[in-house]
Amino acid sequence: MRAALLQITSSDCPSDNLELLQRLIPEAVANGAGFVLTPEVTNCVSLSRAHQQEVLWHEAEDPNLAALCQTAVQLGIWLSIGSFGVKTDDPDGRFANRQFLISPQGDVKARYDKIHMFVVEVTPEETFRESDGYRPGDRAVVAKTPFATLGLTICYDLRFPHLHRALARAGAEILIAPAAFSPVTGAAHWHALLQARAIETGCYVLAAAQTGTHKTSRGAQRKTYGHTLVVAPWGEILADAGTAPGITYVDFDMEKVAEARRRVPALSHDRKFDGP
Repeated sequence: MRAALLQITSSDCPSDNLELLQRLIPEAVANGAGFVLTPEVTNCVSLSRAHQQEVLWHEAEDPNLAALCQTAVQLGIWLSIGSFGVKTDDPDGRFANRQFLISPQGDVKARYDKIHMFVVEVTPEETFRESDGYRPGDRAVVAKTPFATLGLTICYDLRFPHLHRALARAGAEILIAPAAFSPVTGAAHWHALLQARAIETGCYVLAAAQTGTHKTSRGAQRKTYGHTLVVAPWGEILADAGTAPGITYVDFDMEKVAEARRRVPALSHDRKFDGP
């Protein structure tokens, strides 16, 4: 199976971002991809909650999601939408940061709401309170496809190894890790964290990323780290996209998952312990 990971610089305009995807996805398929992955918040990168309230949709009504489902049908591919911001019916009005796995028949085969919210002060100028606008999910998700079982995660989830171990123990062979990573934390931790999650679980890790300075019509601009990454089950980096927008391809061999787990069967070596 050939996968194509899209590295893009989404704006705060969902229709513009959809237009970009509808150019890139057919290009990826023309180059042999049967599985295409996009980054976190593919539909809208914005720090303005008021703007998000105006342009985001509930899942069932989202024309951009419907269009991408149709794209998957037309091209006959599996499509991982790293995440969309979507409206919810929560009384506090918070959104969900939701990943979608779309089949070649256009069905949403799996959806995952980001569990861990990015609430940090990286620097005085880079402070994030994702939980102010997004409510956390509460359910881990694996999805079976004809080519592999996928474990779904999003961005800040990367710092919580127990989630990834639980996904692997539930059958995941490929971990999907779309992101809109901060440039500061990306430079310090991105590669190490992705390699660690692959090594700990014996999974491939596919991490499509946002990159660059994001165009906004309202509010402050965000910058993201880029470096879409593909990591093999033994921990070696198979591809690093750097910071330029584009498409990264990988041909993965699921026997590599079995081989890594035979060599170091750590998933079967858990022991109960007391304390601390």
